[in-house]
Amino acid sequence: MAFGLDTPPVSRVQERWGWFLGLGILLIVFGFIAFANLFAATVASVFYIGMLMLIGGIAHLVHAFQVKAWEHALYWGLSGLLYTIAGLLAFWNPALTAVVLTLLMAVALMVAGIFRIWVGLRLRPMRGAVWILGGGMVTALAGLIIALGWPVNSLLVLGVFLAVDLMFQGFAMVALALSARSA
Repeated sequence: MAFGLDTPPVSRVQERWGWFLGLGILLIVFGFIAFANLFAATVASVFYIGMLMLIGGIAHLVHAFQVKAWEHALYWGLSGLLYTIAGLLAFWNPALTAVVLTLLMAVALMVAGIFRIWVGLRLRPMRGAVWILGGGMVTALAGLIIALGWPVNSLLVLGVFLAVDLMFQGFAMVALALSARSA
């Protein structure tokens, strides 16, 4: 049974290298556009997350009515209601949503960084463990820097993450396309 995670044949990627190149260039351009207006990129990120929460909330509410005979239907309904309210809040007040999401991101980065540092220390006798340790330090430091700038930086941080991600994905696609063309 295939789940779409099979490795595509190299020949298929080589045949369509131009599409990968075009997508990569487009993503890089979008990354530059996002960097040019970080506030708009932050708002776009907030709206995207808000839409996902709104859809998830409505799905939970529909599910709650489908299982109304269950004793847990109330919990499904409350969960759906909270998701729906959070999704609507993203559209009603994107600045407040950006502040909350930025704080959550800072905390998540610090926790992930501390965990990676702990894992790196436990792996210390192994070669290469220093990379895990260093990566954890960078992640924790990024979270700390975001937290120290919070809430002032909240209107830019999500946009920076979006812009950087678009550019990295774009460069990755361009690199894949060029290597597929020359293979």
